Amino acid sequence: MNDFLKISGLCAQIDDNGTPKEILRGLDLEVPKGQIHAIMGPNGSGKSTLSYVLAGREDYEVTGGSAEFLGEDLLALEPEERAALGVFLAFQAPIELPGVNNANFLRTAVNAVRRARKEEELDAVGFLKAVRAETKHLHMSDDMLKRNVNVGFSGGEKKRNEVLQMRMLRPKFAILDETDSGLDIDALRIVAEGVNSLRGSDFSALIITHHQRLLDYIKPDRVHVMAKGKIIHSGGGEVALALEAQGYQQYLEAVA
Repeated sequence: MNDFLKISGLCAQIDDNGTPKEILRGLDLEVPKGQIHAIMGPNGSGKSTLSYVLAGREDYEVTGGSAEFLGEDLLALEPEERAALGVFLAFQAPIELPGVNNANFLRTAVNAVRRARKEEELDAVGFLKAVRAETKHLHMSDDMLKRNVNVGFSGGEKKRNEVLQMRMLRPKFAILDETDSGLDIDALRIVAEGVNSLRGSDFSALIITHHQRLLDYIKPDRVHVMAKGKIIHSGGGEVALALEAQGYQQYLEAVA
């Protein structure tokens, strides 16, 4: 099967004060093995909802369509099963976890995935060796490992921490939900390098972004425009450049 991810006619809604609110309206998307795709779209188009549905967030109800990953019915799996299969979500706004040590959290997550994959777990020494190599690669202080998860972290530190988790978990398919928001140029470059270092035949990614500047560093194989809960246009990197120059109106008019 060539496609890592194949989404067909996906519909999803969320409860809005007792009233179902439809957000995804028949979305179709395929991300082949080894490719990085980007999704751009105006606010409220359903980009983050798509990421949450794929990751298994329970607030969202799938009302139609399908999503297959590596030949599995992704929507039938629990979030932890999706993670074990190789799905990873980097949040737009990573939450703080007071009282939860960053290193312990990360080691627990890594070993949970390794157990599910029938791989040998990392002991304390092996984990520290691996994670310190990754923090060095991301220009992160080892001190961040001693702190509680995201507590007191700057916006850039939170995003680097998400990329650290991704590099340690080694997913087959990563979804980055506006990971570039709130980053300065140096942090943006470091985050992009972290993603690019995973590129290969067994890694695919979906980059959700509002800004073309991230795509200067992470060159996508395909760019999709999303509006009103579905993909309305797809093309190469020139799509992102056109959006930067002209905005979304040209595409929105076509589906009005």
